[in-house]
Amino acid sequence: MRTRWIVLGMAVLLVGALGGAMLTPPPAGAVAREIIELQQSVDQLLQSQRDMRSAMDTNNATLKTLVQQSLDSINQLNNQMGALQKTVQESAANSGARIDTMTTQTQGLSDNLADVQARVGKLSQQMTDIQGLLQTIDGKLAGGGAAAGTGASGGGGAPPSVAPISADTLYQNGLRDFNSGNYDLSKQEFSDYLKNFPTNPLAGNAQFYLGEISYAQENYADAVTQYDIVLYSYPKSFKLAAALLKKGQAEIKLGQKASGTRDLREVVHRFPGTDEAKQAQAKLKDLGAPPPAPTHPAAKH
Repeated sequence: MRTRWIVLGMAVLLVGALGGAMLTPPPAGAVAREIIELQQSVDQLLQSQRDMRSAMDTNNATLKTLVQQSLDSINQLNNQMGALQKTVQESAANSGARIDTMTTQTQGLSDNLADVQARVGKLSQQMTDIQGLLQTIDGKLAGGGAAAGTGASGGGGAPPSVAPISADTLYQNGLRDFNSGNYDLSKQEFSDYLKNFPTNPLAGNAQFYLGEISYAQENYADAVTQYDIVLYSYPKSFKLAAALLKKGQAEIKLGQKASGTRDLREVVHRFPGTDEAKQAQAKLKDLGAPPPAPTHPAAKH
């Protein structure tokens, strides 16, 4: 029994010793070491954060520089495009003026060629008429002096044989004065031509140049009237395309954009592939008007 109590006492002492050991705080050196390690970890985290912020600031600065450079490049490109567009517009305007001048000169050359061809035919006819006239005079002279006198007094029939020369000279004078800028004199000559030789093959040309004179003098309303006479009174004239083109241009000058655009489209429709059609297409493009629908080749006159 006594031994039992001794064992119990020793067990209680052992438990108390263990409990006391557990409740006793750890040594101060161990705590200090843990605090130092924790502080080092915090410092490392703070340094990593600072490094990350510095890297982000650097990247942001670089990105901002690249964006600014891109904006500068875009602005420079816009300025260059604006200057290029202005240059193109100025070139187009200058080209249009040069084309109008060249067109007038080309028309004059074309008419001169047509005139030469007409003169050759008329000279041939004149030679035939003169030969016939000479034969008539020879016959009258052979019949005696009285007959010759009668023939001289009856020579009123001769003027028709020289009429082609007068018509040709009058037309050439009108064309020369037009090309020289003597519009009033040219207008009088072409008007006289139409009055005296209304059925001559070049009558349509003379009428067209009356329209050209009014156009050159900026009398666009009268120019439209003169071009209309070509279109409706001389349907076989080779100035039809030019008359319709210039009529459309004169209408646009008058502010009649709808009718002018319609006539320019009609030029492309009726005379495809001609110089007048190309000029009409260029003018329609300048006006921002849609091109006419494609036409069948049979539409060409």
